[in-house]
Amino acid sequence: MMNWVDFILNVAGLLVWLNWRAGKGDPLGRRTPATLVGTLRRAEPLRMQRWHLPLVLGAFLFLRGFLYWQIGPALRWTATLDLGVISPSFRSDWFGRILLFSILSFALTLGIFYSWLLLLSLLKGPRPVQDFVRLQLGRIDGWSPGLKLALPPVVAAISWWLVSWVLAWLQIDTEPTSTFCRIEESLIIAVQSYLTWKFPIAALLTLYLLNSYIYFGRHPLWNYINVTCQALLRPLKKIPLRVGKADFTPVVGIALVFLIAELAERGLSSLYARLAY
Repeated sequence: MMNWVDFILNVAGLLVWLNWRAGKGDPLGRRTPATLVGTLRRAEPLRMQRWHLPLVLGAFLFLRGFLYWQIGPALRWTATLDLGVISPSFRSDWFGRILLFSILSFALTLGIFYSWLLLLSLLKGPRPVQDFVRLQLGRIDGWSPGLKLALPPVVAAISWWLVSWVLAWLQIDTEPTSTFCRIEESLIIAVQSYLTWKFPIAALLTLYLLNSYIYFGRHPLWNYINVTCQALLRPLKKIPLRVGKADFTPVVGIALVFLIAELAERGLSSLYARLAY
């Protein structure tokens, strides 16, 4: 139950973050008298400034850690940060450790979400989704595909390298780790950062499959899904996967995505088990 609570609170924190990032794109938030938009006024008084939102998020993470500290021991809950092959645990009866978990858990959610945005940026679909991606990524959206493709593993490796020292200092790691092993762990975490892409790819292909047989209207979102999934499935177009009016290409695409991810996860788990501590 507490894991679901943590997930829901991470989503709530993510919405606060996205609202803060999207604030700079609000045309009514940056009015200039020289334009027609500059003459518009909000119907309601503006009570919260954009810079308030990071403070709200920081207070939210602190209060969440305090909440975990209060109710976690009664539920005998040990918080776990799921990093795939590595899953450090945090005792909920130690406020400092559970507060660190609150921060790291949200940071992991934020990192996964931005990794998904990088995937969408690489696919370069049509508006309006691409406008949202561009707004959230900022200048990164204009980087070359190679740089954007390399960004998730680089950020993941550096992040784990830094966090592992903090965990070791707090004696959260159960096994002593040498500097060389930290490098190996960082490389494994770096490769594993790509495996989270299976979820947005599978979601897009599932919606594309549903839209192929059920008419949901002419909303721009469905146009984005159709164009993006056609680009994703282009490598399978030469394989005869259509039987009559039934097209099994999306189904095969979803199966391949999860098969490749499963094989990669097993390989990384086997590699991690052979690390010499």
